[in-house]
Amino acid sequence: MRNPAITSASALGLVLFLSIFIVSAPYAADVSKQNNPLVVHEWGTFTSVTTKEGYGISWRPLRAESDLPSFIYSVDKGESWRNGFQYHTKSARAVHVRMETPVLYFYTQAQTEVKVKVGFPGMITEWYPQAKGGEGGIDWGTLKITPGLRVELPHDAKQNHYYPARETDAAILEVPGKERAEHEKFLFYRGVGDFGLPVNLKLDGSKVILTNSSKNQLAKAILFENRAGQIGFSVLDLNRPQTTVDRPVPGSQVEKLTQELKGILIAEGLYEKEAEAMLNTWRDSWFEEGLRLFFIIPRADTDRILPLTIEPQPAAVVRVLVGRSEVITPEMEQHMSAQLLKLKDPSPKVQTQARNEINRYGRFIESILGQISDHSADPQVQSAARKLMQEMN
Repeated sequence: MRNPAITSASALGLVLFLSIFIVSAPYAADVSKQNNPLVVHEWGTFTSVTTKEGYGISWRPLRAESDLPSFIYSVDKGESWRNGFQYHTKSARAVHVRMETPVLYFYTQAQTEVKVKVGFPGMITEWYPQAKGGEGGIDWGTLKITPGLRVELPHDAKQNHYYPARETDAAILEVPGKERAEHEKFLFYRGVGDFGLPVNLKLDGSKVILTNSSKNQLAKAILFENRAGQIGFSVLDLNRPQTTVDRPVPGSQVEKLTQELKGILIAEGLYEKEAEAMLNTWRDSWFEEGLRLFFIIPRADTDRILPLTIEPQPAAVVRVLVGRSEVITPEMEQHMSAQLLKLKDPSPKVQTQARNEINRYGRFIESILGQISDHSADPQVQSAARKLMQEMN
């Protein structure tokens, strides 16, 4: 066929169209050599916050505005795209763990129907496609897996880190509903809860002490730190009850860190495209300023926290949940304390700059303020921290 000349405007329209029109290959290239009729893979993150002394903090990860597309369902609103984002229930809930973006991929050679549900010791807060979500888990009921299906996937025409998760060879899913069926390349869900993760860390001067409470074998872990844009990381073996290491030395490259993380994810069973999709989803968040540990939750612990039921049972299931432990460092508290004092400066420009510096800490602001409020030796800093926390509430 001969193609007519395409104007700049129509070319842009074509790009946008192609960005939402997904074609699923007849079968995933990564599993083309397997004879299994159904393979299911999952990745996701459990995020927790700890003090420099090693105590877990109860925090409110959903205090800030949603970072998800408008078509995503929410426990507070049901059909989130209709009513705008007002997360009263979720925002007020203080928890120890934020379960972030688990996605379930399905690979099969033939059209298949399955029932899928996941238990969770907390509240499912967001999901897609439509399901019964809330306290105790989520149930998608019966869904259809259709390799080779050509379908338009939802998109709100804005850049969002939700979409990179689609860049795999997984089959298209169809979930029926009262008004219409919904399609996606994965099952997506998030939640908040109060439960312990198997690795704890605390600071001792320039040292980091990591304690492993799991009875199961741990994969390699990565201790990462970003100080004012300079990053450093260490690859660790945590299979001893306790491990003491130095804080990472700045000077590493993000590309090298990404390759290390990708290798760990693939070693745990993810396909290369899945590992890349996970890293592309969380690239900005994982490598932001701060000190944190990344480690793979042992499969037995994942199955205990997130019991997954799929009927009929798949031939193979791979689940790679990453623990992300954030540490409130002394440097964070010192920097925040200095900004709090500047909020009383007579210059509006200085006040604005101080608020911008505080806002850099995003959803961890409240946790840092809480530590300053409890432990600062400066009454003025303590007072400013408590005042800002009241404003935020």
